Amino acid sequence: MNIRERTEDKEDRFLGPRGARSASSRGRARPEEPDTIRTAFARDRDRILHCKSFRRLKHKTQVFLATENDHYRTRLTHTLEVAQIARTVARALELNEDLTEAIALGHDLGHTPFGHAGERALDAALQSHDPAARFRHFEQSLRVVEVLENQGAGLNLTWEVLDGIGHHSKGRAGIAGKDLPATMEGQCVRIADRVAYVHHDFEDAVRAGFLCEDDLPEDVLRVFGRTPGQRMAYVITDLVEHSQNADPIGFSPETARLLDTLKEFLFERVYTRELDKNLGLDVENVVRTLFDRALADPGFVPDWLRSVAAREYGDTDRAVVQAAVDFVAGMTDRYALSLASKA
Repeated sequence: MNIRERTEDKEDRFLGPRGARSASSRGRARPEEPDTIRTAFARDRDRILHCKSFRRLKHKTQVFLATENDHYRTRLTHTLEVAQIARTVARALELNEDLTEAIALGHDLGHTPFGHAGERALDAALQSHDPAARFRHFEQSLRVVEVLENQGAGLNLTWEVLDGIGHHSKGRAGIAGKDLPATMEGQCVRIADRVAYVHHDFEDAVRAGFLCEDDLPEDVLRVFGRTPGQRMAYVITDLVEHSQNADPIGFSPETARLLDTLKEFLFERVYTRELDKNLGLDVENVVRTLFDRALADPGFVPDWLRSVAAREYGDTDRAVVQAAVDFVAGMTDRYALSLASKA
């Protein structure tokens, strides 16, 4: 029995009945020989951790542009916080931590530069060219790991990781919904994403001078606590306590209501103030300039990206558009600004 097999045996003996077993994975699109040391889910985690798209997250905005303050969250630090929260919950619920971490590390690989402002700008630019098309970062994250990474070969991840990445996003809607991940581990990441961003985006808003601690709704302060640590501990404890035998996992009704209150508070007071939090940067113009240049001048787009799109759609207008989307979505903030200044 090799090391991987011993780990799989431990999973079978020590994970709870709802935990995903690596040995029972639905597998990969392209079958591979099992690793002798790592389980299938641990192998996926490592592939994501070492891919180029993951490294670029350090220079992609979460909410506030990091050019003026080194302590704002970036898309990378957000991803790491989501992974930490999700693993804590997964451990408490006797779920598979390797699968949980793999999904968490991959959930935002397809995010644009400039955060959600960049996502909306790319979506608008795409729709101006094709009204039926949409850009959604969670769909692009799947495209990154299935198609774009490894110069167009993809990462060949397991079905369970792909399912979790593809179903992590809730947008502005509540956490509960019909389109849930198939695994409990994927549900952990879906909820951890919300828990992470409503807490750290508020902290960054305070750091930016947008808000102060006492601006939070009074019932949130009264129940969750008056410090970031108190609020995080309360929410995670509630989640674990109310998810011991629940499927889907979730919060008590009161905590779910207060999290929605906090989310709506942030949308009204922070997320909609694009000009202020982007330091006057016209994100829509930057993204539109890059997208239009990529459409008008295919040579502006790297050869390998154009080859990937042509492999899928042939010598068509759709291939040109897809290559433009892939190119702009993959940019870091600083690369996008540098190219836009020359476009």
